[in-house]
Amino acid sequence: MMNRRTLLVAGAATLVTAAGPARAQLYPTVEEVLFDPEIPVIGNPDGDVTIAEFFDYQCPYCKRGHPDLLDVVREDGNVRLVMKDWPIFGGSSVHAASLVLAAGPDYEAVHNALMATPGRLTKDEVDETLSAAGHDPEKLLSNFKKDRQRIEGILSRNMEQANAFGFNGTPAFLFNTKMHYGAMRRNDITAAIAEARG
Repeated sequence: MMNRRTLLVAGAATLVTAAGPARAQLYPTVEEVLFDPEIPVIGNPDGDVTIAEFFDYQCPYCKRGHPDLLDVVREDGNVRLVMKDWPIFGGSSVHAASLVLAAGPDYEAVHNALMATPGRLTKDEVDETLSAAGHDPEKLLSNFKKDRQRIEGILSRNMEQANAFGFNGTPAFLFNTKMHYGAMRRNDITAAIAEARG
């Protein structure tokens, strides 16, 4: 079993060598990607496997796979799910990510409200969805404005990391340090967790 220190040592080599030594300096560290204290975590914060999901609130594949991902994380009980907001579909995506990251202890509920929507969202639809789920978009926007530097820093780091890994769309995942591209079915998620525990 990998403990966190082993993961950092072994994982750094895996992430850095994924694109060869010529690009090593471009890669973020495992600590920066998987253990950034400002990134929301769902599941077991002390889990022995960390999944980092790079996602967008307008991505239909992210939304379609989200219930299975949450179910597997909860059923397993020993997985940290690190939520990497990567708003690549324009202004509505940035608006959605900004409001959700401003939700503080309500992050998971606000996040799940938007992930339960069926498709692309306008800015107004983001606000309407949150209102219908019992969240106040004006208060979230106010929270965002007060905490803008931190939240924009999160979004910037996530973008830099996704670019460094060569991700070209959402969703994209890291299971500890192994990359997975595109939508994953329930059995794929379970298998990737088992492989990460190896």
